[in-house]
Amino acid sequence: MLSDSIISGIDNALRTLTGNSRGSGRPNPSTGQKDSLLRPLDRQQAGRMMRVNHAGEVMAQALYTGQAAGTDDPALRETLLTARREEEDHLRWCEDRLRELGSHPSLLGPIWYATAWAMGYAAARHGRGSNLGLVVAVENLVEEHLKEHLDGLPAEDRRSRSILEQMQADETCHARNAEHLGAASMPVPVRIALRGFSRVMTRGALWI
Repeated sequence: MLSDSIISGIDNALRTLTGNSRGSGRPNPSTGQKDSLLRPLDRQQAGRMMRVNHAGEVMAQALYTGQAAGTDDPALRETLLTARREEEDHLRWCEDRLRELGSHPSLLGPIWYATAWAMGYAAARHGRGSNLGLVVAVENLVEEHLKEHLDGLPAEDRRSRSILEQMQADETCHARNAEHLGAASMPVPVRIALRGFSRVMTRGALWI
């Protein structure tokens, strides 16, 4: 029912934006890794990068929630919500690392969430292929972004690196699963728009 989707969406938005996400219960990949990042400038750099990653995970929550709300396919909805729960793990891990680094989530979180939810819902209303195609397009962008961050992190920041590596593996799995389920290729203008918004989010979250 639409009312159930609305209630569920509001609940997810509040938990996501207030740091109360639950996730699937997987342990933080950085557990047991020594925090050897000592220089203040390095910690500031890592904090900004993890803030961008956290903002990306806020958007992932919104995208999957919007996609699940917009589909009429119960099996697909459950697949999307399962992926969302795994993305909630990413959100928690990024929040943990931000606290360790003395940083904070992006103050623009509500904007990232609202925009991504609308994108997810619109894709879902265009049908199964479009819905799954958005998963592939977004996850591929996230994989590129994570690779850049893994290359740009201070070499000794093993705790952040272990989190991003697990996130990257999960994103690859989500994209491949969506392709297997029948994802359609997104139109070129849509892919360009997604890449443009990704740049806006990255630059905004880096500083705000």
